[in-house]
Amino acid sequence: MEKHESNYNLFDWWKKVVFKNYANFNGRARRAEYWNFVLVNFIVYIPLYILFIGGMLNESEIVGSLGMGVLGIFALGMLIPSLAVLVRRLHDLNKSGWYFLMYFIPLVGPILMLVWLFTDGNRFVNNYGEDPKNPGIPELEFTGQ
Repeated sequence: MEKHESNYNLFDWWKKVVFKNYANFNGRARRAEYWNFVLVNFIVYIPLYILFIGGMLNESEIVGSLGMGVLGIFALGMLIPSLAVLVRRLHDLNKSGWYFLMYFIPLVGPILMLVWLFTDGNRFVNNYGEDPKNPGIPELEFTGQ
């Protein structure tokens, strides 16, 4: 039996992104899904960087090469899920996934993206699907009267 998202822990969110939605650029991702994925990746990257830097500082080519190799493989493996969850997070805000290119605008782009990524998603159905936080809420239509 599968857990409900309200009972997910840190690694359940990461597994959801990596194993269930590896290259899924459609739909929406809530804040918890995005930030827990980022946190687990950070937790994995730190020891790999330490292994790599420690090997280089001690002039141990084997340890440094091992750290760099594992770090590189992990980074390449996480590239597509990272982009996919970022695009789905932007979809939760009813923004096109192409807004991820904002990261490349110096200073302003990363700050704006950070603000968006911390913003709560749309509460109702939007252009990219239903609210992942509260599925089943009916779509509201407003007439301009």
